[in-house]
Order: sequence, then C-alpha cells, then structure tokens
Amino acid sequence: MPGVEIRVTRAEGADVEVPLPSYATPGAAGMDLYANFGADKRARGITLMPGGRALIPTGLAMEIPRGFEVQIRPRSGLALRHGVTIANAPGTIDSDYRGQVSVILLNMGHETFDVNHGDRVAQMVLAPVTHVQWVEAKELGETERGFGGFGSTGRSDRDR
Repeated sequence: MPGVEIRVTRAEGADVEVPLPSYATPGAAGMDLYANFGADKRARGITLMPGGRALIPTGLAMEIPRGFEVQIRPRSGLALRHGVTIANAPGTIDSDYRGQVSVILLNMGHETFDVNHGDRVAQMVLAPVTHVQWVEAKELGETERGFGGFGSTGRSDRDR
C-alpha cells in the first residue's frame, strides 16, 4: 500500500544526523519521533524533574496534506518504565501548521528523567480528518442509554 507523501524540512540549527520519523516494524501505526536539541554540542538534553514538563524540539517542520493531521502520542515503554508521557496526548499537528514540531513531555514518575539528544520521545500517527457540519435540532433520537452519564452503562464487581 503506497504511503501519503509528507514534505519535511529541518529547523534552523537542527542536527541533520538525527533520523527522520520512522516505523520500527512493518505493522507499526506510529513512527518514532526523536529529540533534536540542535547541532550545537553544548545543548544536548534536559532533565525532567518528577511532576515536571518540558517542550522537546524535534528539529522538523512538515507539510501535512489537507484532510490529514499528525497525532503525537506517548511511547508506551517510557510511560510504563518511567512515567513519562505527553502532556496533551494526543497532540495534534494541523495541516496548515508549518512551524517546528515539538513534544510536551511530562514526568509523572517518582524519579528524574533525562531526555538526551536523539532519544525517541514520542510516536506520531498520520490520521484522516473529517470536518463536521452542525445541524441544530429540537430533539435528538432516543437510545437505550439515553441521558446516562459517567458509569451509567453498568458496574463490575471491581467498581463497587
């Protein structure tokens, strides 16, 4: 199946040795996204304190085709082993954005976490976008659930 073409440029000062996003396996939905603190060897990472968050640059800007978005999602291994996730998961990169893509990492763990230059910090997924046309109505169709909100679809023994 042919992929969707996305034009990409490197941000000014970005380290061109950091790889472009890539799929780790043929069946992967998400591409690994790497931290890129720039070609300057002095600025090669940050330390996230417990409860801390930081904007991690990727060194990339993209031309996402109209009708698509790029979703920035946490890496499951970072979340499980270190409590590091994406603060606004999933983050959305709109098709009309042309600036550098950055990732808001959040350390929900109990220990400091080092983010080093070239580390895989997130994954990105290309997704189709459907725009909505709102239709105001006097009433909505009925369903079995109706107005039932949080927890209304039943409780398990564990919820009691």
